[in-house]
Amino acid sequence: MSQPNFKTTGSLLLVALIGLSGCTNASLEAGSAASAQTIPGQDGAIAAAPLNRAAADLLPADVRGKGTLLVGTDPTFPPYEFYADDNKTVTGWDADFAKALGETLGLEAKMVPATFDTILPGVGSHKYDVGISGFNVTAERKKNADFATYMKSGSGLAVKQGNPKNLALDAMKLCGTKIGGEKGTSQGIETLPAFSKRCTDAGQAPIDIQLFPSQHEANLALSSGRVDGVLSGDIGMAYASKLSGGSFELAPGTGWEPTPVGIALPKDSPLTKAVVAAVKALVASPTYTSINAKYGIPDSVKVSVGQVDAGASQ
Repeated sequence: MSQPNFKTTGSLLLVALIGLSGCTNASLEAGSAASAQTIPGQDGAIAAAPLNRAAADLLPADVRGKGTLLVGTDPTFPPYEFYADDNKTVTGWDADFAKALGETLGLEAKMVPATFDTILPGVGSHKYDVGISGFNVTAERKKNADFATYMKSGSGLAVKQGNPKNLALDAMKLCGTKIGGEKGTSQGIETLPAFSKRCTDAGQAPIDIQLFPSQHEANLALSSGRVDGVLSGDIGMAYASKLSGGSFELAPGTGWEPTPVGIALPKDSPLTKAVVAAVKALVASPTYTSINAKYGIPDSVKVSVGQVDAGASQ
């Protein structure tokens, strides 16, 4: 994915995101985010987060001993995670947050690229210590993983520019249409099937659900007309719409059913208490505020210290 050559401050980007329903001004091309140098928010160093000794003391001995935190992530969803201009370094909100998490725990966070639908199984098999890739905390996911909540976000529906089919984030507005999503996402495996069932229960045509290996591929399918819309996280879809070169925009209903977003850990992991404690320290710190400002993330998605462990299964 290549983006236009523009840069902006976090506050200006926030204004742009709020007013995206008909405003796009960039190009979306095939490929990875190799030209991420032009994505707003990449510039601007974040000061190192201070070590939180109380959180670090909760680390299991094996994790403390190796000194690293392996983080599974899918770098196809800016502004949360995407490739920098070297096409191998993972950058974005989640990458900065993971780095700060590591600093808080006295560890080096290492981002390991993966397809989204393989991250949770990888966390469960201990291929990764944690997964940080915009995971909505759902009842189904909590059966197999612990979570440390760091954000909340709803869903957004992107449609072709001008919304020629008059779609909205409403099940009955999507009956009989082709709607895309990314494999393994809550929108793809929970929301869209539930919407389609509402259609058939009402005697309408089901939604033709099209799931893709990456968010980037889902967005390309919308740009090329292979699907009528794409359902994903609202902030990410707002960002993608901004960079779509007039190909698509957000439909009415953005911000549908905000849910917690969290760091995924193995179920009943001895690492969970340390990560939850570290995230609590982070969301109360200037580091969290600085990362949100760097990427133009609105106040509506922030969580308080009291909400951090809302998704943990402890």
